[in-house]
Amino acid sequence: MRPEMSLRHPWRRETALLLVAAGLAIWLLLQPGLIQGLPFTLRLPAVLLGIWALGAAFLRPLAPAFPHPLLCRALSPHWSQLALALFALLMVLRALLA
Repeated sequence: MRPEMSLRHPWRRETALLLVAAGLAIWLLLQPGLIQGLPFTLRLPAVLLGIWALGAAFLRPLAPAFPHPLLCRALSPHWSQLALALFALLMVLRALLA
């Protein structure tokens, strides 16, 4: 993204993150077997990654209110997008292989 475009639309990245997270959350509500069918040793990390990915996407607009630097780093757009991409890739692969 060009720097002048990000200055005009600072909310674009967060909006995209929220839309992807909302779509993924709805998909998991409609297809809970994607996670339920995993063995427990894989299900627990998948659930924790999902909590971080979806939670960070929905909490990202509130990040300036959190004084703790580690929490702000976990909610940063870079880490939020990475966690969301990994979780979405995991769910897509699970849907294709199931």
